[in-house]
Parts: sequence; structure tokens; C-alpha cells
Amino acid sequence: MLDSSFMDELRERGKKSKVYSQHQLLGLEIATLLGDERHKSLYIGLVKKYPNVNFLALAKDISTRKGVENKGAYFMRVASKHFDDKKGKK
Repeated sequence: MLDSSFMDELRERGKKSKVYSQHQLLGLEIATLLGDERHKSLYIGLVKKYPNVNFLALAKDISTRKGVENKGAYFMRVASKHFDDKKGKK
């Protein structure tokens, strides 16, 4: 049988974030800046798919704006212009 303290330790270890690559770190930072940790995998995917776009600077800018209610949605709206540019649309 497994000791209960060992199982408690495993549960605590599972709660900690495990970042293995740069795009994961940047995606998590963006989610934290925007207060949108719920969609962290979305931001990680964006940074991975579009590595040349400076999403971190955009997220920092948006996080300082006072009148924005949903900063995550606003970020996606502004960032979508970069997606269209990369696909050749304007």
C-alpha cells in the first residue's frame, strides 16, 4: 500500500505548473497579464503558431488599459489583424 503522505505529495506536485518550452512560458505570461488563465492553452498555441508576432508587448499594452472589460477578448480582436497579415489577407 502507498503511504498517504506520499499520495499527498503527488497531489501537490500535480498542481504546480510545468513549463518545458519558451512558447509555453510566453503563453502563460500573456494569460496572466490579461487575467485570462482559463484560456492559457489558446495563448500558448498562438505564440507557437505565430512566433514572429510580439504578443507579449501587445498583452502588456492591453493589460494597462482602464476601459477594457474583457481584456482577453480585446487581445484576440487586436491580434487577429496579425493572423490575417500572415495569411496574406488585408
